[in-house]
Amino acid sequence: MSMIANLQYGWTLFVTPIDDKFGWGRAAIQVAFTIFVLTETWLVPIEGYLVDKYGPRVVILVSGALVGLSWTLNAFADSLTLLYVAAAIGGIGAGAVYGTCLGNALKWFPDRRGLASGLTAMGFGAGSALTIVPISALIQSRGYEATFLLFGLAQGLVILSLGWFMQAPRLVHGAAPAPIGKEILPTVKSRQYSPLEVLRTPVFWVMYAMFVLMATGGLMATAQLGPIARDFQIADTPVTLLSITLPALTFALAIDRVLNGVTRPFFGWVSDQIGREQTMFLAFSLEGFGIVLLSVYGDNPTAFVLLTGLVFFAWGEIYSLFPATCTDAYGRRYATSNYGLLYTAKGTAALLVPVTSLMAAAPGGWRNVFIAAAAMNFAAALLAMLILRPLRLKMQAAVRE
Repeated sequence: MSMIANLQYGWTLFVTPIDDKFGWGRAAIQVAFTIFVLTETWLVPIEGYLVDKYGPRVVILVSGALVGLSWTLNAFADSLTLLYVAAAIGGIGAGAVYGTCLGNALKWFPDRRGLASGLTAMGFGAGSALTIVPISALIQSRGYEATFLLFGLAQGLVILSLGWFMQAPRLVHGAAPAPIGKEILPTVKSRQYSPLEVLRTPVFWVMYAMFVLMATGGLMATAQLGPIARDFQIADTPVTLLSITLPALTFALAIDRVLNGVTRPFFGWVSDQIGREQTMFLAFSLEGFGIVLLSVYGDNPTAFVLLTGLVFFAWGEIYSLFPATCTDAYGRRYATSNYGLLYTAKGTAALLVPVTSLMAAAPGGWRNVFIAAAAMNFAAALLAMLILRPLRLKMQAAVRE
């Protein structure tokens, strides 16, 4: 999971250098990011089916090769077409790794789904934290092409090496609970929904709408954080926090990656204690307030660093709360495939990312984008408590009857 993090969260560092070399324009370059997210998300149901049918190992091994190939092609891309092809290949590889690892966690730890999915997703959220500074420095010293090549090959090789150790628990109907460390786990006695059955339930579509609303604001920030800082003219302004001094953009990216990772097990654990929808309401509301504050104070370098950290902290939990809620509702036998269907909402949200560049160019600039994103977060928070929770409780009650 950590080895695919840079494909999404490190992308913002490459946008300006690519544009400086070829002059294709930010909007055209960001289409590659949209293609990456679309292939990373919309193909996960198919990849999840392959995992549920053939096991995680073979899927991970193929994915590692695709991840390495993607950034290798980026290193040599001299046209938008090749850049887009590389993005599609990377999306397929990253999505397969993401869906496989998260689905496996949901199957192995049914009693702590929130925490297990959060710890696993933390690899994707915080995986790039330690490499943001080296990537930025390597781009400055050797160019973005060498950076793509070196990190692409390294990330692919690590996935290929670790893929050999992946295995899923065998879910045996009626089996007694196995001792810790054993492979066989009991099947949960609740109804196990197949992917086609999931698509026929209102609960799924409410979660899908909420996922789109929440993912839109977060994807806008992860893809556009570099351009935002440069448009605010604070990207290279030194910021000192805790006796550490770094340029505002570099500092923000490093802190954001850490908080975006920590939030996933934290809110996953909270949801295990107080409930999924209650936790969604708290986290989504916090995200909305953070974005509003960023729209007001974001042109201050220190405030930019702190507030983007808050935004990422209140956003990353969607990648632990939604898979846990989905598996709570539909069972764990088809957990990888079912969450794969829900995860396509991230791809739908990605379609709006290029639009944010156009909105930023209009009167009002980035502040208009921030206000729209905050409104989406508040809407998702209300949907969690007023619509999703009653529907999910009603569905579970019907199954028990």
